[in-house]
Amino acid sequence: MISPWYRQIGAALTKHILLKATGTPTFIALFFVAYLYLLKHPAFPVSIMPFTALDALIPYQPATMPLYLSLWVYVSLPSSLLTTRRELFTYAGAMTTTCLTGLIIFYFWPSAVPAASIDWSQHASMAYLKSVDAGGNAFPSLHVATAIFSAMWLHDVLRRFRAPSWVLVINSVWCAGIVYSTLATRQHVIIDVIGGLVLGAVIAQYALRKQARSTAP
Repeated sequence: MISPWYRQIGAALTKHILLKATGTPTFIALFFVAYLYLLKHPAFPVSIMPFTALDALIPYQPATMPLYLSLWVYVSLPSSLLTTRRELFTYAGAMTTTCLTGLIIFYFWPSAVPAASIDWSQHASMAYLKSVDAGGNAFPSLHVATAIFSAMWLHDVLRRFRAPSWVLVINSVWCAGIVYSTLATRQHVIIDVIGGLVLGAVIAQYALRKQARSTAP
């Protein structure tokens, strides 16, 4: 008899817990070192990404900042639910490929979002975010790429656990909220988001198909 989906999740969380507890934060820390270095020391002239009519339709909404920051919880969920070392290493390799591809693009083609006509001093939390991540490393949005990558892996894992539809919906809505927040906080523009969606989805789809073939009977 197959255990209920929530019990499967509980059991999955305990598998390889030391590897997960050390691997995920180490990966995030190493990523930020490289990301912030390229942000502060662009190797080539920085291109300003276009602010389009579609961008103008989305108002600045500082209330979406918690959604924006929730990415760092969200990207930790898929790996926490994987149960074998093979899956964990496949996931880590694919996520590394996603981030490394973005970082290579940032190196050879540094980019930034256009300056917004907003007095950031009136928004303390956003002002701090802008001081750390000053709207550079814009295209493709790795915030979006890692969100859609994580959403696809999480959907696959939850589906294998036979999670109910409402759980899958929450996953999709959370991902969509993170993507939207990158625009509503003026951290990215539409073209950055499109680039991030393509990057994350293509690599996630390839890795998931490869994993499915390797585990097929």
